[in-house]
Amino acid sequence: MSDETSETSPDASSEPVVESTHPRLDAVVDRMDGFVNLVEVAAGALFALLFAIGVFDLGLQIWEATLSGSITDPNIVIGFIDVGLLLLIIVEIYQTVVAYIKENDTRRIVRLVIYTGVIAVVRKVIIFRTSEYGTASNALTVAIAYGVLAFGLVALLYVDRQTSNTGQ
Repeated sequence: MSDETSETSPDASSEPVVESTHPRLDAVVDRMDGFVNLVEVAAGALFALLFAIGVFDLGLQIWEATLSGSITDPNIVIGFIDVGLLLLIIVEIYQTVVAYIKENDTRRIVRLVIYTGVIAVVRKVIIFRTSEYGTASNALTVAIAYGVLAFGLVALLYVDRQTSNTGQ
């Protein structure tokens, strides 16, 4: 192959640098990288817009429930919590996209994905209603699945914290 690999990159990281001997190919790859970066930024902007619209909508729903007097209905409040947690998931996804654009710290990106998963599972647990399932067995199966997911995500966070503290 006509590509040469130097030992390390100029910024002293441990990743090897591949120097291509095909300038036209390099130009195409650079354009594709620029396009992908543009799409990543657009995705971040879309999530920011979704969050802003969602916050406005949630505020409107709370205002309407207050005016109608249904604000004291526990199911209405649970609906607000559901929407609020969904908005937090959108924020976490936005932060993941931004972290992916700005840096190559895989650990931070993975941590953000785990946090997003924790919020998603908590959201599902909060809105969980056994009456939504045909049988008690089906409801129990879903509840166990949520428990396993929650335990797995907490275990991942624990492992991440332990390895972060030991400097690995």
